[in-house]
Amino acid sequence: MVLVEPKIPPNTGNVARLCAVTGSRLHLVAPLGFRIDDKDLRRAGLDYWDKVFGALWPSFDDLLASEKPARMHLFTGRGRTGLWQARFQRGDWLVFGDEVSGLPQPLLDRFSDLCVRVPMIENPTARSLNLSTCAGICVYEALRQIHTPQGVANPG
Repeated sequence: MVLVEPKIPPNTGNVARLCAVTGSRLHLVAPLGFRIDDKDLRRAGLDYWDKVFGALWPSFDDLLASEKPARMHLFTGRGRTGLWQARFQRGDWLVFGDEVSGLPQPLLDRFSDLCVRVPMIENPTARSLNLSTCAGICVYEALRQIHTPQGVANPG
């Protein structure tokens, strides 16, 4: 799991907790909208930090150069592929942007073929899902696929 420039400490803490219960690692890409020792982050999941935290990276390119992921999925409301069509494998990276504007446009442009969207009804008063909610939906769909031997059944 990768969070690019997260802004809200409780969301990052909740994602850390999600990573702890799913056996995932969490990488954070700077700049962050908070300090890692922030009280709200600690309350929301920092007690899991030693089990989940991969590293804090100065940029997404630094992360890619060091870790060299085999496969990535970048989550955005403008993704070409819907979550139910995406295919996940063990070791895939799930990449999420900040709570205000999502992933930076240069990343979306650079990896446009890797962009995935979570299905939502069109509703002008509900623009998007909360970051930690979206991360939970995506992690559990990836786990479902990885642990379904016959492939993927369309859930909806």
